[in-house]
Amino acid sequence: MALLLHPTFFAPIIQYVAFAGHTDVIFERQDNFQKQTYRNRCYIYGANGRQLLTVPIVHSESGIRQKTKDVKIDTSFAWKKIFIKSLESSYRSSPYFEYYEDDLLKVFEKDHIFLLDLNLHAHEVMSECLEMENNISYTKTYEPMPGSLLDLRQLADAKHEPVYEFNSYTQVFDKKHGFIANLSILDLLFNEGTSGLQYLEEHQGLLGK
Repeated sequence: MALLLHPTFFAPIIQYVAFAGHTDVIFERQDNFQKQTYRNRCYIYGANGRQLLTVPIVHSESGIRQKTKDVKIDTSFAWKKIFIKSLESSYRSSPYFEYYEDDLLKVFEKDHIFLLDLNLHAHEVMSECLEMENNISYTKTYEPMPGSLLDLRQLADAKHEPVYEFNSYTQVFDKKHGFIANLSILDLLFNEGTSGLQYLEEHQGLLGK
């Protein structure tokens, strides 16, 4: 059965658990943009604990809800510099940061106009780093209840997500704040490298499979 997901910004680890368990993935591109989701945010592990990073977007002046595919990035903010500086501060001493740093910078060297294109590029880079292969396609219409697909679009919800029982792995600041689960896939990549794929495969049970 094909998997249906929202393309999100350096998605949380649980979403990559889903990727690791399915060959065929369909990305939703006909939905309306919603606030407080991982569409334009991610969480990393900073020196003070869980740290939010956000991609600023251009909001609709008319008040009419925008489709996610039409949402543009607000380039008036220096969000790329903030993001890169935060990653360096958080992960420079992690085992694999320098190994993947150049791959990561590819995402920020390109001037994306639309949020969706940024998210798809980020996923492409993460898949290459994790040596993960999926057959990617896209929705053509919005279906609230797609019966023929495994609908896990709720994994994009940052406000009401459940607590997942992930096994711990070594994190840069875990001696200060303990293990923090389900951060951005970047946290797993920088700390575990390509072993991250095995970690994802070991957690398929979290999705009820």
